Amino acid sequence: MQEPTVITSLSDERVQVFSSLTESQLRSTSFSRGLKGQGEELCIVESPKVIRVALQQGLQPAALLCERRHLTGDAADIVAQLPADTPVYTGERELLARLTGYTLTRGVLCAMHRPQTGTVEQVCRGARRIVVIHSVCDTTNIGAIFRSAAALGIDAVLLTRDSCDPLNRRAVRVSMGSVFLVPWTWLESLDELHALGFKTAAMALTEQSLPLDDPRLKEEQRLALIMGTEGDGLPHSTIAAADYTVRIPMMHGVDSLNVAAAAAVACWELRV
Repeated sequence: MQEPTVITSLSDERVQVFSSLTESQLRSTSFSRGLKGQGEELCIVESPKVIRVALQQGLQPAALLCERRHLTGDAADIVAQLPADTPVYTGERELLARLTGYTLTRGVLCAMHRPQTGTVEQVCRGARRIVVIHSVCDTTNIGAIFRSAAALGIDAVLLTRDSCDPLNRRAVRVSMGSVFLVPWTWLESLDELHALGFKTAAMALTEQSLPLDDPRLKEEQRLALIMGTEGDGLPHSTIAAADYTVRIPMMHGVDSLNVAAAAAVACWELRV
């Protein structure tokens, strides 16, 4: 490990990746100057537990920002794992909170090189149960869906292009690193799933909806659960193109669940 660099100024350009870059800029090669592996897209991973998951899954660190006290405390094992040429920046809690705009979660941030996403065919190879996230833009919901998918045995997650990036800083944090545990990629068309032998189940409230515990759903060898955004739900064209329309039976006059909660229920019920 390199000798830690003590940050004393809020304007230090060496830590702009942690302090001032937007999610879009993190994915632009022109903003990764001064970091190991310059020229690659980056994501920010927060808290020792989540950073450990990322490292275990093979993500490569580009730089670490850590409260001084954690260098020999909560983050000591992480620091020990870093390649020798990985920059490590440190400082006092108050300064780092001003630098990043908020008190660091557990006092540690790691800039990491984004893993490459595979094709839909690659990600779904051998999969029996997958979740399709359709037009969901809330980072908290994205992270929560990934966490449920990982915990409940979903084989892969696909996202339409108008959904939030799963490697957004908040989505990574909410997922507790589950975005690194479940294979995922972007989906251009539901036709790709049918071509791979998947039956599709759109989660939607319609007169033709099957209850989630309908035995026909569990009998499907390959099933894709399509989860839509809250409010508008899934587009009518998506529902019409699905093999099944599925609802979670409700009580006490409640009409629906938050999309992340609905995903957890559906993943549990339809697991294989």
